[in-house]
Parts: sequence; C-alpha cells; structure tokens
Amino acid sequence: MPTAPIPEEFAPAKVNLTLHVTGRRADGYHLLDSLVVFAGIGDTVALCDATGLTVTGPMAAGVPVDGSNLVLRAAALLQSGMARPAGISLHKRLPHAAGIGGGSSDAAATLRLLARHRALDLPLADSPGLLALGADVPVCLTAPAPKRMRGIGERIADVPRLPDCALILANPGVAVPTGPVFGALASPDNPPMPDLPASLDLGAFVGWLARCRNDLQPAAERIAPQVTDCLAALRRTPGVLHAAMSGSGATCYGLTAKLDEAERGAAALRTARPGWWVVAAPVLR
Repeated sequence: MPTAPIPEEFAPAKVNLTLHVTGRRADGYHLLDSLVVFAGIGDTVALCDATGLTVTGPMAAGVPVDGSNLVLRAAALLQSGMARPAGISLHKRLPHAAGIGGGSSDAAATLRLLARHRALDLPLADSPGLLALGADVPVCLTAPAPKRMRGIGERIADVPRLPDCALILANPGVAVPTGPVFGALASPDNPPMPDLPASLDLGAFVGWLARCRNDLQPAAERIAPQVTDCLAALRRTPGVLHAAMSGSGATCYGLTAKLDEAERGAAALRTARPGWWVVAAPVLR
C-alpha cells in the first residue's frame, strides 16, 4: 500500500514592503502600519513521530530546540492539556533573526498545521496568547495573501490586489537585534502608511512604495552599516525597481517586475557577494 503523505505546512518568508512606526503605547509596545507580503521561499513544518522539536535544513545551525522556540510555544498554545502533544519537525531554509519573520512564520504554520490535522480552533488575531508569540505571528497566520498590519500586530486587513512582481531577498550575514533598532528610532511617532489605491499597475505601485518608509531602516543602518551596503547593491542590480529593508533587518529586498529578472539579479549578486544569503522568489497571493 502507498505510504500516507506526512502532514506538513509551508512557512513563507514575511516581507515588510513598508514599515511605519506610528506611536508607542504606555506598556512600551510600538504601534506599526505595514504592507506585508509573503515570498515563495520559506521553511516547512511537519508532524512527526518523535517528541518535541527536530530541526533540519541549511539554516538549522543555532536554532533552539527547547521551549524558547516559537514552534514549540505555538504548539503548546493549541495543545495545552493534551496527553500526547504532536512532535514537530522544522526544515529551516530562512536565516533566523533576519527581519523576514522566519520564527513567526514557523509558529503560524505550526498553528495552521495542528488546527487542520487535529481539529483544533485557531486563536483570534487579538488573543493574548497569540500576541505573546510576537507581533508578526497574527499576520503570518493569514499567509500567503498580502495584508496591511497595524496596531501591535493584531489589526490585519485585506489590501487591493497587487500587481504581479517578484523579489530578490538579500541578507549580508550580520545580526541586527530588534530591541536596539527600536531603541535607536529617532522618534516613535511618525505618519502612518498612505492608503493603497484600489487599482495599481506596477509603475504606480513602485511610485506608491517610494512614498512609503521603513522607519527602522535608518536605525538599522547606523547599527549595521552592512545594511547600507546591501541596499546599495540591490539598487545597482539590473531589473530592481525599488529596494528597502524588511522588518528590523538585516534582510533587504529588491522588487522586480518578473521572476526571471529576480533570478538573474540574485545569481549576479551571489557571485559578487558569496558570503551573503541571496534568493529570488515570487510575491505570493
């Protein structure tokens, strides 16, 4: 008899095409306004017979397998009180602590996987247990459709259909801790992201992106000048229409019209910067 397929879930890279920091609450949480898309590159979470968490893949080194890992914390959130919680395997392709929501997307994929295969209810976006996993987890739970994320991550809204496009993702291999980046913000009170028009061709979308910001980017560049270098390299790459940093860094993106342009640009950048992590991927819908 054929072997049953292993239950698994794709955890795509989360990319902040914009990231406006619009305030800070009394409890210290920053308020955000961001256009989030998901790329066709990511990790894979699967159920397995082993207990706990097993991590494999090219980016497995340094990923914790104890209770600090968001995958296990997400699994515990849904399986609280269960006599036999599911074992989880994580195939890691995305660099961690890189501003593309690797851990958050892994946690969200774990929640979707367990909900589907164990008939469990997903937590609401504004539930304390979900938000305790991190600001990016609620939006990652909605992948792969692009979304607008506001508040402390709990306000998720649909956006008009984006034009077809692709991304070059480049990480210069430097750690940029989220806390110091937020701490280095010139001001936590900045204008929100402008509304996305209802109908955009690619040229208009690029023009709209040029009016937006990642308010964490200047702080990240001061902490890690490699981010500046990465952005400059992307902007010099043929086919790149717009480049900015994702999240708190250090991963940066270059937007292209077509996937083949992104693939050619990524190949050239990998040759020029062999120590960098560089991939091409479509923007998912």
